[in-house]
This record gives sequence, C-alpha cells and structure tokens, in this order.
Amino acid sequence: MLHTVATVRGVARAFIDRAGEIPQLHIEIDRHNTARYGLNVADIQDLIEIALEGRAATEIWEGEKRCGVVVRLREDDRRDISSIENILVDTPGGLRIPLKQVAYLSIQSGSMNISRESGRRVKAIGVFIRERDMGSLVEVMQQRVQANVKFPPGYFVTWGGEFENQQRAMGRLRIIVPMGVFLIFVLLFNVFNSVKSAILILVNVPFALIGGIVALLLTGIHLSVSAAIGFIALFGQAVLNGVVMVSYFNQLCAAGCSPFQAVLEGALVRLRTVLMTALLAMLGLLPMALSHGIGSEGQKPLAVVIIGGRLSATALTLIVLPTLYLRFAGRSPSAGPPEHGEAVATVGIPNAGP
Repeated sequence: MLHTVATVRGVARAFIDRAGEIPQLHIEIDRHNTARYGLNVADIQDLIEIALEGRAATEIWEGEKRCGVVVRLREDDRRDISSIENILVDTPGGLRIPLKQVAYLSIQSGSMNISRESGRRVKAIGVFIRERDMGSLVEVMQQRVQANVKFPPGYFVTWGGEFENQQRAMGRLRIIVPMGVFLIFVLLFNVFNSVKSAILILVNVPFALIGGIVALLLTGIHLSVSAAIGFIALFGQAVLNGVVMVSYFNQLCAAGCSPFQAVLEGALVRLRTVLMTALLAMLGLLPMALSHGIGSEGQKPLAVVIIGGRLSATALTLIVLPTLYLRFAGRSPSAGPPEHGEAVATVGIPNAGP
C-alpha cells in the first residue's frame, strides 16, 4: 500500500509512521523448571515486574504528606542482562535460585511502536502533499488502493488526519453557510421591509465570490478550510457594502429624487465610504497574504480570499449594483436624468443660470 500511494502525483513523501525496530529484553518463562521448583508463572512475573518496573512496598509520612516507597533494581542493573539473570527467586522449599534457571533472557529486536485504536492494531502511513489539493489527491489514492491492494480478512483501511478534519469541517460548512445566508436575508428584510432590497443586497455576495475564486486561481492556492472561512467573512463584508449603497439610494428616493438621480448621486457620495472599508480590510490582511513562514499555510488562504473578494466586490458594487437598483426600481438608466428644474427642486443643486 505504501508504494501505491507514494506514486500518486502530488505526494511529496509517503512513510510508515514510526517504522523500524529497537532492541528489547525478551523473557520467556520455562514452565517445566518453574513447576519442578514448585513455583507459579505468576510468581516469576511478579518478580520481573518488581525488578524492572518497580512496585510500591510501603508508605512513609512527611508531615501531612504520604509518599509511596517503590522497590526495584538500580538503573545500571536494569540495563545489564546478566544482573537480571542472577536475580534470586525464593522457592517454596526455601531454596533460592537465580532467575536464569526458570526463564530464558535474551536481547531481540522488536517493533518501535505498537498502536491500537478501539482494541485493534493500527499501522499508520503518513503522506506529505505538495502542489495539489488534498481532496483530489485523497480521492485518487482511495481509487488506487481499492483497485490494486487486496487486504487479508479482518484488515481494513481508514483515511484520517488532516483530511478527516477537512471533510468534517466542510460538512459543517455546508449546513452553516446556507443558514447564515438565510438569516442575513431575514435581517435585511426586517430592516428594509422589502424583498427586492434584501435580494439586491445579497447579490453582492457573488460579486465577492468572483474575486476570491480568481485570487486562489492566480496564486495557485487550493481550497481549504481556511479559504472557506475567508469566503464566509466575505459574505458579511459584501452585505455591508450593499447596505451602505442601497440604504442611501432609498433615502434619496424617499426625499423625492428619481431612481436615476438617486443612483447617480448615491454612488458618488458613497464612493469614499466603500473604498475606505475595502482598503482597510485589504491593507490589514496584506502581511498575511505575503507571509511564507511557519503557520502561513493556514493564514495565507484566508487573507488571499478576502483581498481578492474585496477587489471584485468593491468594483462591482460601484458599477453593477446601481444598474441593478434601477432595474429593480422599474426604470432603465437609458431613460436619462430628469429635467434641470426638477433636479434643482429635489436634490438642491444650485441653478447655474442667472
């Protein structure tokens, strides 16, 4: 299986987690001699446990503190196999014999790590990814393992680690994002008391998504949980731009302006506000977008998405949103501005004539 996943494009390195062997003390109890001396296997096991690991023999009091006294061999003797072999074992007949007469001691190689999960032995393969998104890479690895690797009965494979966390997070986002958009729509409807205005403001969300997607494409960054969180942050910022613009348009229309004049005047007045909010977010996140140090793999996608989304959302909010407002208001911008006298009466522009 290791060779199967190591040859997939995008795998920088595949390895067995903590593979290898280390020297271990192997003790095998001679049951025949143990019975001949009248001993039980449990007696030999207890003696070995006391000698190597230690066991509390008594307790001492130091004021109000109670401390256990552990008995075991010295560290140097625990590392010396000859010292362990010569540990004396008391027999029921009063004879004291060395441990090597009832057990075989040897130094053998053993596994460096034995992992278990839910009572089952586990062998983990670690994979480092380079220049490819995790989702498509794991999908290809799953297909290759299913087609080329045959497991004995009782063996199975699971895909976990960061991929499992990503799948869990994406599953939650599939529920949270639609709920968030719906709640935003409800709040907008409650504020403006108009379905058209609420929908018009929500149109800014795709404006922001366009820039975030293009920014990821240009920088070569794959979609991740961090980037998905950046898109969620864009939703709120895009809605804020829409509220700023649409609320001012409605205010001008309520004051007596025609939709065209309200859009023209409102876009010019709110230009500075929209630009200031966009620049604040982009300049604040620019160091994160340009970072390459430790931890940048989690910060950079979020910053790139927000900066790219703010660029497209700002431009399209100032250009497309006023046009859509005119369509929603029932008047096309081709109808032209109102008469000069009407503009003076409704907006308050000083008359240029004598």
